[in-house]
Amino acid sequence: MLDMFDTTPLLRLYAGGRLRAIDALEPVRAQAHELLQLLGKARDTRFGRDHDFAAVGSVEDFQRRVPLGRYEDFWEAYWKPAFPLLDDCTWPGRIPTFAVTSGTTSGVTKHIPCSHEMIRADRRAALDLLAYHLAARPDSRLLGGCNFMLGGSTDLVELAPGVHGGDLSGIIAKNIPWWARLRYYPPRHLETIADWQEKIAKLAPGSLERDIRAISGMPSWLLVFFDKLAELRPGAERRLVDFYPNLELLIHGGVNWAPYRKTFAKLLEGGHAETREVYAASEGLIALADRGDGEGLRLVLDNGLFFEFVPVDELDSPDPTRHWLATVETGVNYAIALSTCAGLWAYLVGDTVAFVDLDPPRILVTGRTSYTLSAFGEHLIAAEIEESVSAAADAIGASVTDYSVGPLFPGKEGELGGHLYVVEFAQAPPEAARLETFARVLDRALSATNEDYAAHRAGGYGLNAPRVHAVAPGRFAAWMKARDQLGGQHKVPRIVNDPALFQSLRDFMGCT
Repeated sequence: MLDMFDTTPLLRLYAGGRLRAIDALEPVRAQAHELLQLLGKARDTRFGRDHDFAAVGSVEDFQRRVPLGRYEDFWEAYWKPAFPLLDDCTWPGRIPTFAVTSGTTSGVTKHIPCSHEMIRADRRAALDLLAYHLAARPDSRLLGGCNFMLGGSTDLVELAPGVHGGDLSGIIAKNIPWWARLRYYPPRHLETIADWQEKIAKLAPGSLERDIRAISGMPSWLLVFFDKLAELRPGAERRLVDFYPNLELLIHGGVNWAPYRKTFAKLLEGGHAETREVYAASEGLIALADRGDGEGLRLVLDNGLFFEFVPVDELDSPDPTRHWLATVETGVNYAIALSTCAGLWAYLVGDTVAFVDLDPPRILVTGRTSYTLSAFGEHLIAAEIEESVSAAADAIGASVTDYSVGPLFPGKEGELGGHLYVVEFAQAPPEAARLETFARVLDRALSATNEDYAAHRAGGYGLNAPRVHAVAPGRFAAWMKARDQLGGQHKVPRIVNDPALFQSLRDFMGCT
């Protein structure tokens, strides 16, 4: 392997100027400007004419004229009739690429428009993340070696001449600029592989021959990949420093980090790599970690996205309050809506967030609008469940790699309902006594964080204690493979409210 010329000093020059520009932004003014810029570009589209974008002069005007919308609203009214040839529909010109995604609970396949402007915006946001890393690491030599992205296939499906669709990570990888590709892994002939197991089998040995400085991917699939590395080096300790001695950055996103934090901390022992989280949706790259782990993600304010925030408890009301950065508060659980440089307008992404800072604005992702567990009125949200599962794992000195939870309905009159947690631990399933402790701590943590759950559990009169079924390492990956959802952007569903999907999981895992 040839030594690479270290271009980190060039990146550091760019990063310094960019960080000064970011710090100079006034959040409210920057977002108002971003919205007006987007409206000006899209005023002559069909959507822009339907909602009289030419007459919009403020955020308030926009909110009066453009209702909140979900994917189904845009699909039926604007995209479906002409799909896949969207010309001047909700964004000017023809949409060249669609990010194909399926909901983890509904399974409905969605085609999210991805314009040329959005691809450029995602690139700029990725550079922002590297700028934050360099600010924290003045001695960084990040571009002295290879940057490795573990993602989907770049062999996109041609939907029409010149129009393609595929996994978001595959779209991003396919559009990496030439200067970055010089220090990028995997090579083109490997990144086109669609079969996840074949891809890992070929990427792992090749990566060990590279000087990997950064690696990015979804935590669950990174762990599967690291298992393959351990197979290739059976005598080495299970630490990333033994595989990639110069690793200095691990980028993660897509799922809540809390259940994985302890496992990755062990993997990173002995090295000098730091972790940074990204909030990257198919609709846009929304926020980045500019500080330490768990301190919130900084919104990307000047990059083709305008943000609105709807209190979750108002989401289904006829006229929900629509906040933006001028009116949000910390500590409130909001559903996030985006207007973007790919033609989404007041579009409810399906995620929920809470602000931890306002200037600059930083958020925590708290879950999905569809990810609530309330079959019996307990009103648990994803963030509460994630933190409670982590607390239970800590209590028995274990690490959770994946889990799903769903409701158990009473079989006959007079019985109580409850929740079944199917949990995959990093090591072998705990023995019965430790598993009982896990369930007890989980129940206690949920009661401490959610009053409705606590009320239902009081005296055992409204809800049974949670049941926990432990499965062997690799079982969730096997289930996802059986559903043809192995790897890439596919996520293990954390909260499963669909009875058929939950029964499928129970049958596969052998849950009674």
